[in-house]
Amino acid sequence: MSKYPVEFCQQAAAIVLEGGRGVREVARELGVNHETLRDWVAAARKERSAGPGALSSEERLELARLRRKVAELELEKEILKNAAVFFAKETGR
Repeated sequence: MSKYPVEFCQQAAAIVLEGGRGVREVARELGVNHETLRDWVAAARKERSAGPGALSSEERLELARLRRKVAELELEKEILKNAAVFFAKETGR
């Protein structure tokens, strides 16, 4: 987890990519480590090259979380369905 907000990282990378300025120069101005900024720039380049329909890293994390939640809810639903069948048989005796 970065100590910097995601928006800050994205904007810092955009300054380098769109402004034609060097990583070290921008990092010095923003008060961040140049290697950290270099990582942000690499991530921004990767996202841009993936195209407009590609998911961002945050969206991929959210998608994975939601898929786990759906699987959990489907399992709970199956358990409740089996319990309902069991209790229906028990009360029918």
